[in-house]
Amino acid sequence: MHVPDGFIDAPVSVATGVVAAGAVAVSLRGARRELDERTAPLAGLVAAFIFAVQMLNFPVAAGTSGHLLGGALAAILVGPYTGVLCVSVVLLMQGVLFADGGLTALGVNITDMALVTTVVAYAIFRTIVKLAPHRRRTVTVASFVAALVSVPAAAVAFTAIYALGGTADVAIGKVFAAMVGVHVLIGIGEAAITALTVGAVVAVRPDLVYGARGVTGRPLEIRSSPLAPAAPGQVARADGPVADAARAPEPDGVRAPQPDGAAVPAAAPKRSARRLWWAGLAAALLCAGVVSFYASASPDGLEKVAHDKGIDKKAEDHAAKDSPLADYGVKDISDARLSGGLAGVIGVGATLAVGSGVFIVVRRRRAAAESERG
Repeated sequence: MHVPDGFIDAPVSVATGVVAAGAVAVSLRGARRELDERTAPLAGLVAAFIFAVQMLNFPVAAGTSGHLLGGALAAILVGPYTGVLCVSVVLLMQGVLFADGGLTALGVNITDMALVTTVVAYAIFRTIVKLAPHRRRTVTVASFVAALVSVPAAAVAFTAIYALGGTADVAIGKVFAAMVGVHVLIGIGEAAITALTVGAVVAVRPDLVYGARGVTGRPLEIRSSPLAPAAPGQVARADGPVADAARAPEPDGVRAPQPDGAAVPAAAPKRSARRLWWAGLAAALLCAGVVSFYASASPDGLEKVAHDKGIDKKAEDHAAKDSPLADYGVKDISDARLSGGLAGVIGVGATLAVGSGVFIVVRRRRAAAESERG
């Protein structure tokens, strides 16, 4: 759904640029509350993974393909504010290095693909997990539904933007019907990828999934006080109520009451996220460097609609069309498999470096602010 230069007129492009800049500014501030020393590097990895999976166009109808947008996946894994930044970094790298998505249309793309998808998906996700039973399966199901709805929501947002500033004389009703229709199908693919990814991470490290906090369970602390000792056979939970130890197994991180009746908390060491980070990086490199060669060559949903409705006649040459990585291939390498695979690996590395740098800086600013208050 990358909007090229020329589809949207200058005034609306500027307006969406202002909206996108404001969204990024607010997200930089909000991400300080979402990131910690473990999740900051993972956020950069999420951006790189989204970049890689966006290279995997999958067929959705005759002559049409789709690809991951990533807003739902990012919001659920690392938080909505950080999610907006993740997708924005991906769109920036795609526009600057690969001539994918116009530079004058960058504000349109960030507003549509980063802001709308993330906000819509996370709102739906949180609604479901609040109403449904607090189980790991709930997180996966909520991820599927949120991602499914976020894609046609982005299609609706694009149609609204086009109604305000479209450069081609096309009936908006036709654009709306075509965009929403094809992107409902693309949303199914988005939902499957998002649910599989979130489910895999939740299965091994639920503590690192932002959206799973408070849903999948977490280690419990025991607060002991000489004024209110725990009764024999009982353990005091962190939120106050007392549970009968004989009726429930001990949660992770809690020792059984000691002979004197005082419950002693067991220190739960923080688990390193290093293994998950390396596994995620390997998956991203595999997708971008190898699997992308087998992706569908059909135009994606927006490209197909633009061609069918004559909108693509207004497209302008990309400012970075002469980039050595334009169109996801390395210039002067004739072997298509090698050229595309190498471009994908370079893109993953560049996105990872830029994304990780941004999120580490955000994390350090939070740490500095906390130390000043302390």
